[in-house]
Amino acid sequence: MPDTPESAYRSLPSVDALLQSDEVADLVRNFSHDSVTMLARDVLGKARAKIKDDNESPSVDAMISEIVDRADRAWGAWPKQVVNATGVVLHTNLGRAPLSSVVAKAASDSASIYSDLEFDLDSGKRGSRNAHISNLLAQSSGAEAGIAVNNNASGVLLTLAAVVSADPAKTEVIVSRGEAVEIGGGFRVPDVMRQSGATLVEIGTTNRTYAKDYEAAITPRTAAILKVHPSNFVVEGFTHVPELADMVTVGKKHNVPVINDLGSGCLVDTRKYGLDQEPQVQDSVSDGAALTLFSGDKLLGGPQAGLIAGEKAWIDLVSKHPLARAVRIDKMTLSAIAATLVSYLKDAHEEEIPIWKFISTSESAIASRAEKWRVETGAGQVERARSAIGGGSLPGQTIPTSVLAIQPAGSVDSFAACLRKSPIAVVARIENDRVLLDPRTVMNDQDHAVIEAIKFAMDQDSR
Repeated sequence: MPDTPESAYRSLPSVDALLQSDEVADLVRNFSHDSVTMLARDVLGKARAKIKDDNESPSVDAMISEIVDRADRAWGAWPKQVVNATGVVLHTNLGRAPLSSVVAKAASDSASIYSDLEFDLDSGKRGSRNAHISNLLAQSSGAEAGIAVNNNASGVLLTLAAVVSADPAKTEVIVSRGEAVEIGGGFRVPDVMRQSGATLVEIGTTNRTYAKDYEAAITPRTAAILKVHPSNFVVEGFTHVPELADMVTVGKKHNVPVINDLGSGCLVDTRKYGLDQEPQVQDSVSDGAALTLFSGDKLLGGPQAGLIAGEKAWIDLVSKHPLARAVRIDKMTLSAIAATLVSYLKDAHEEEIPIWKFISTSESAIASRAEKWRVETGAGQVERARSAIGGGSLPGQTIPTSVLAIQPAGSVDSFAACLRKSPIAVVARIENDRVLLDPRTVMNDQDHAVIEAIKFAMDQDSR
């Protein structure tokens, strides 16, 4: 017979009893007594609510487990490590570009010591936190100077605000109607322009815009021409977009700067890897863009940042705007950006930068790893598939890969959930009612974690 509400309530342990259990006592030793007590009381409150609803009380062991789990989620290291077996190289939800060990060490070293962040060692006086990054951006892109801010969206906002505030009589910024886009997180170009104080002037049509459209829209109130790379979608068919060089010709004719928001921002020729050509930062600079804006954590393969490269006069204008301090980045990110750019200057991006390791790895090497997973677990079969670049870069572009495809006895959703609940969470993808694990995006030292997660999920699936 089910317990009566009275007996169920009486079966509940006291807060002190929960605190004295071995697992919770460990929490008390590591965290504050008051914080753990609050958790225990909350768990007991949920148990009382359950009794009220269905006359059943959770077991003491279940309550202890819940306290421990909640403490781990709330106070444990975060973000938690996961294995990206989705095959999406730049997975936005999983933190986009992982950093190389060299870059991570640079950030760690910067965090744990004093540094010359804003100090000139030669003169013994205050220095510029942007000078070193400016030099590296110049060397990497061919630009005269550069600046780093906290992400590309803030880079766009800062740049527009600086450019339109330079002359109060010039606030209009010309944008192709097909480039007044919205990208991830609700970032809309018209909204950002409004916040910056710029007046949007749309030209052309959604699918076709010409250089002459820009020239026809220029007035004495024009502050700049803005080109926006539609990084997360593709318009195909009856389309036309003018070359950046043609837009620059129009701009120079009327003394109007061209700002090029590349979005992803790539320093290498992606055609080498069987992909379409992604606009390169160096090309934007050589074509004459006054300012080129791009992300640090997409195809650059570094930390989240917004990078701006261009003519020194315009970089100086941007860096001196009041918003520059509001969107500046910390010393750890600056260190990581510097180390990332150095990898390109050494031409070592394929060896040192994880996303380019993933992209450049041969399909045969990937197939060998997938086969190793199959042999070690006895699960699934190795099949050819496609990996995506993701992260708003090279939309629709994929590269060949091999995956371990598993058809679980039970639900594919449940099997995928079990992979995520293993000691080191493994995130896979589901296609055609099967769970696919793609080695392309799995670090070489994570094979064991994948194998153990598959075994764990198979054990749960067989029950």
